[in-house]
Amino acid sequence: MSENTNKPKKEELFSLKNRKLLSNPMGKDNPITVQVLGICSVLAITVQLKTSLVMAISVLAVMGASNVIISLLRNTIPPRIRIIVQLVVVASLVILVDQVLKAFVYDVSRQLSVFVGLIITNCIIMGRLEAFALSNKPWPSFLDGIGNAAGYGAVLLTVGFFRELLGSGTLFGYQVIPNFLYNIGYVNNGFMILPPMALIVVGVIIWIQRHRNPELVDIS
Repeated sequence: MSENTNKPKKEELFSLKNRKLLSNPMGKDNPITVQVLGICSVLAITVQLKTSLVMAISVLAVMGASNVIISLLRNTIPPRIRIIVQLVVVASLVILVDQVLKAFVYDVSRQLSVFVGLIITNCIIMGRLEAFALSNKPWPSFLDGIGNAAGYGAVLLTVGFFRELLGSGTLFGYQVIPNFLYNIGYVNNGFMILPPMALIVVGVIIWIQRHRNPELVDIS
C-alpha cells in the first residue's frame, strides 16, 4: 500500500461539520432563544432597527476575531489565566470597534451608549471562547464565532423590527405606516419602546420556535 493512502484526508473548508457551525446557531442552538444568553443587550438597544443592526455587526466583528485569536493562542495560554487573556482580547477588540463607530457613525454610537463597551461582558462571546475556541483550530473557531454572532444578530434585528414598526411607525427612521391610518385613528403603541416589551417579543419568538420544533421543548 502506498504512503498516500495512509495520509489523512484534509477536511474541506465548508464540510458538513463546518456548515453546521454556521447554521445551528441560527436555529436549534441559537444563543438567545435556546441558550437564553445575551438577553440584556436585546432589551436595551432594540428600540430602533438601526441600533440593532449596528450592535449585531459589532458583535459579529468582535466574536469572529476573538475566536480566531484565542484559537491561535490556545496552546500557549496557561489554564489558570485563560479567562484574563480572553477578557484582554475581547476588551481590545471592543475598544477598536467603539472607536470605529465613533469615527464613522457617531450618532448611532451615542445611542448605543455604554452598551458597546458592555459587549465585553456578553456571555455569548465568553461562552464560545471557553467552549469552542480554546480547543479547536482557527477556521472552525471563526465559523463558530460568526454563526453564533449571526444567530444573536438575527434575534436582535427581529425584535428591533417589531419594536420600531409598532412603537414608532418607522423602520430605520423612515415612516412606513401611511398617514391615512393615523388620520382614521391608528396610534403607535408606546409600550413597544419600553424594555419589558422587548422581553415579551423575545418570549413570543421562543414560543414560536419551540412550537415549530418540539425537540427544543425541555420536558425533564
